[in-house]
Amino acid sequence: MADLAESPQEALVGSSGKTAELGLAMQLSLLLLFLLLPGPPVAPGMEDAAFPHLGESSQPLPRACPPRCSCPRADTVDCDGLDLQVFPDNITRAAQHLSLQNNQLQELPYNELSRLSSLRTLNLHNNLISSEGLPDEAFESLTQLQHIYVAHNKLSVAPQFLPRSLRVADLAVNQVTEIFPLTFGKKPALRSVYLHNNQLSNAGLPSDAFYGSEAVTTLSLSDNQLSYLPPSLPPSLERLHLQSNLISKVPRGALSRQTHLRELYLQHNQLTDSGLDATTFSKLHCLEYLDLSHNQLATVPTGLPRTLAVLHLGWNRIRQVQADRLHGARKLRYLLLQHNQLGAAGLPAGALRPLRGLHTLHVYGNGLERVPLALPRSLRSLVLLHNRVAALGAHDLTSTPGLAELNLAYNRLTSACVHRRAFRSLRVLRSLDLAGNQLTRLPTGLPTGLHTLRLQRNQLRALEPEPLAGLDQLRELSLAHNRLRVGDIGPGTWQELQALQVLDLSHNELSFVPPDLPEALEELHLQSNRISHVGPDAFLSTPGLRALFLRANRLHMTSIEPEAFLGLLHLHVVDTTGNPEQVLVQLPPTAPHRPRA
Repeated sequence: MADLAESPQEALVGSSGKTAELGLAMQLSLLLLFLLLPGPPVAPGMEDAAFPHLGESSQPLPRACPPRCSCPRADTVDCDGLDLQVFPDNITRAAQHLSLQNNQLQELPYNELSRLSSLRTLNLHNNLISSEGLPDEAFESLTQLQHIYVAHNKLSVAPQFLPRSLRVADLAVNQVTEIFPLTFGKKPALRSVYLHNNQLSNAGLPSDAFYGSEAVTTLSLSDNQLSYLPPSLPPSLERLHLQSNLISKVPRGALSRQTHLRELYLQHNQLTDSGLDATTFSKLHCLEYLDLSHNQLATVPTGLPRTLAVLHLGWNRIRQVQADRLHGARKLRYLLLQHNQLGAAGLPAGALRPLRGLHTLHVYGNGLERVPLALPRSLRSLVLLHNRVAALGAHDLTSTPGLAELNLAYNRLTSACVHRRAFRSLRVLRSLDLAGNQLTRLPTGLPTGLHTLRLQRNQLRALEPEPLAGLDQLRELSLAHNRLRVGDIGPGTWQELQALQVLDLSHNELSFVPPDLPEALEELHLQSNRISHVGPDAFLSTPGLRALFLRANRLHMTSIEPEAFLGLLHLHVVDTTGNPEQVLVQLPPTAPHRPRA
């Protein structure tokens, strides 16, 4: 009452010049009488009429706002995350943006909602609202509503009526089994509809569901129970999400009007070759992204549009790729065919030749026995891991001189079957992954521009300087999980690697830190070896070391010489866990962080 005690006193003093002549006792008496007398109730927003002199104060009264909510602007009411179980009262009629997400509301009272006729945004995300608790009549008066978010609730059917002014409707992650003609129909401004993660079947989606809504560009129907692609979808669509349904068929002509469609997601369905025909995609003259992965296709679909840039066919049953199936998709840049059944003959020489702009090819997990021949010269990334490639010939990679990434990890390569000139044409190769093969020595003739070389999980027993000669741009080298001993690393092995920053020698048979490591080294992995002693000169050649991993070795409390880390001014991570005894590491005083012991 302290603030109110001042205002009435000022009003009394300012109402007449004679009041100033009253004695102090009379002023206090009048003030006390004013405060004790009950006044008439004051409606919100009528304070100025009840107390005209309050309006003359230099401090305006705060706007009415529901308890615990915030009202940062005159048109915004934010009641997020308050565990509300009842719709808040005292919401101003002027509210245009009302957020009630992350509460426990079960219903919206008709009277409260219908009077908020100025609403443009209504956010009810993540509550407990059922269809019975969301009255259709309440939306009739919300003629300005543009955005409604009711995702993550308990709706069983969609509202039968939503305002004509709507632009975005999000009803995702509910239990919706049915929508109605005027839920999304006759909405000329509607742009985006999100219905994913519901229980919609084709019976619950009427043929006129989007009649009169000719501006919808994004429609998400993924994670429902649709058995075929719905007909009569908006012709204005640019993005259509239908993944994770039960779709086994795209009816003829179902996509004939969607000439603006740019992205089509059909992965994780039950599509077979008979569920598609030559006209399924042929009218989609703007289509750039098509995802058909995780289906039951045995061949590449026909009639692919010329505009297609990304085609995802992974995790199907494709046994052979035929050149004529790809002839129309000449602008394709990314072709993903991983985990099919191509086998030894499934990707014949020249099958991808029509794709003159192909940038990336994924064919891992297919049982290929050799690198596909006559690949497009434009190819920049070739991913062949988890196949059965046992040899690399001198000419296997000559058709792709522009490769920047080559992944042959987890195949059956042996050192004897990798030709010394296998990589000679790959002058711009930056990443080479040969992990998980059966190599006993480093390949020769490695491209001198390599930045990353991965050779972990092979059977390497020796390192010699010759295969690494000229790799002065190499930044990362992984030799983990081999059989290397310090005595098997030839003198001068590291001298050529002037740019090496990350070296992984973990899970080998090293008994001490290898000498003369590259000067640029910043991260050194030596965990899971047999190291029992770290001498004072161990890191003299690596002054820029920042992270050192020595866990799971044979170190004891006195195993590390105090001088070992003396010059490592940038070292801030030392991991020595998992040794027989806890090892305490004394870092230089300028090191910014304490080590992990």
